[in-house]
Amino acid sequence: MDLTWRPLTLDDVPALARLYAAAEEVDRTGDHFGEADLRDELVAPNVDLARATVGAWAGDELIGYGLVRRRDAADPVHMVRLQSVVHPRHRDDAVGAHLAGWFARTSREVHARAFPDAPLELHHGLHQNERWMAGILAGAGYEHRRTMVNMRVGLADLPPQPPLPDGVEAVPFDFKYDLAALDARNDTFADHWGSTVYEPDAWRHLVTGSKDFRPDMSFLVLDGDKVLAFVLSHFYASEAEATGIREHYATWVGTREALRGRGVASGLLGHTLLAAKAAGFDRSALNVDVDNAHRALGVYERCGYRVDDEWHVYALS
Repeated sequence: MDLTWRPLTLDDVPALARLYAAAEEVDRTGDHFGEADLRDELVAPNVDLARATVGAWAGDELIGYGLVRRRDAADPVHMVRLQSVVHPRHRDDAVGAHLAGWFARTSREVHARAFPDAPLELHHGLHQNERWMAGILAGAGYEHRRTMVNMRVGLADLPPQPPLPDGVEAVPFDFKYDLAALDARNDTFADHWGSTVYEPDAWRHLVTGSKDFRPDMSFLVLDGDKVLAFVLSHFYASEAEATGIREHYATWVGTREALRGRGVASGLLGHTLLAAKAAGFDRSALNVDVDNAHRALGVYERCGYRVDDEWHVYALS
């Protein structure tokens, strides 16, 4: 079948939602995207809708999608983020080759506009079940570089939570600390693989200004106006609608170096989990690099989280 490839527009969001739903029936990644979620993704500050998205159309049906997302910094490498989804009925070598070639060309163009003097790497994250796309990327020279895990804990039978150390207080998130929280996030994740700084516009769009952000389920440790530790939470209504499960998501968990090793991270996360349980959430989830530089896996296990599934990062230099 002849396909038409063109950039997406916001009018294509309903078709994109149908495409993701069709793929999820086969791939079972656990992600369920509503139209509002996808619209938010396409209007993000670091997405160039006209020049860095592509859709493959079979008549009126969207059967494939690709996106290249620039990063806010290249320190020192510009690690562009790639996303894709292809309808299970159309997963063939021709579609895969077209997407791989488009990723290569478009990444170079995005990179040239943003950080032309920095090295470029292409990064694509895939759920462990997305084997077809993993094969396409491997055939195009990508290497598996990193494994991330989703961890979950049920809140109905939540185990006793580690307390905060004496003298350390959990303060509810307030938007007056928004940029201070961003500064703490950028500092805390500076040495994490694949991480780079967020600029304020992207931070507010993706995190604290997101429709899914739950400030009432987010907590800080402060020193004056400086954020020393944080747990920032989201609730994805589209997931709850699809699964019937109200899942609290601990999107960002971090502690500045001065407080590490004192139980602050586990105590603050435990405080958050108790708040989520009291608010009627069924379970909590988070995502972590298995080779996290700060041994975060153990922190989360102390709060009762257990590994549920894996995501793999494939990269091409």
